[in-house]
Amino acid sequence: MARMHTRRRGSSDSDKPAADEPPEWSDVDEDAIEARVVELAEQGHSPSEIGLKLRDEGVQGTPIPDVSLATGKKVTEILEENEAEPELPEDLRNLLERAVRLRDHMDENPGDYQNKRALQNTQSKIRRLIDYYRGDEVDEDFTYSYDNAVEALGLE
Repeated sequence: MARMHTRRRGSSDSDKPAADEPPEWSDVDEDAIEARVVELAEQGHSPSEIGLKLRDEGVQGTPIPDVSLATGKKVTEILEENEAEPELPEDLRNLLERAVRLRDHMDENPGDYQNKRALQNTQSKIRRLIDYYRGDEVDEDFTYSYDNAVEALGLE
């Protein structure tokens, strides 16, 4: 599939191995994995960071290569069940952080036209995502602006 603001296709990626069950060497209890996921979320980690930490550090010293294979649920599903999900979806939060960074840069460097274009593209992506999430994960009356982004991120 093509990217949104260029005519190029996305970069190719390696595929995950086709596995139906977790490997034998990773035999951690599902409850221990879920407890660790909730603990990491309460420390402020995003769902993708939680997956990386479980892969690298593991639970009780045993790495967890794939949370969904080990528990039958995705990290975000575990967080929803335990009411520990983040306020904003991770993709929207990352775009808002990028837009705030670019806007701050533009205030200091008004002649940087390349970053002005990058800011416009990022704001376009944010508006599309807000329309997608409106009502479910984002308030019905939320609209994108720099001030709303700073407030939503808690950067005030």
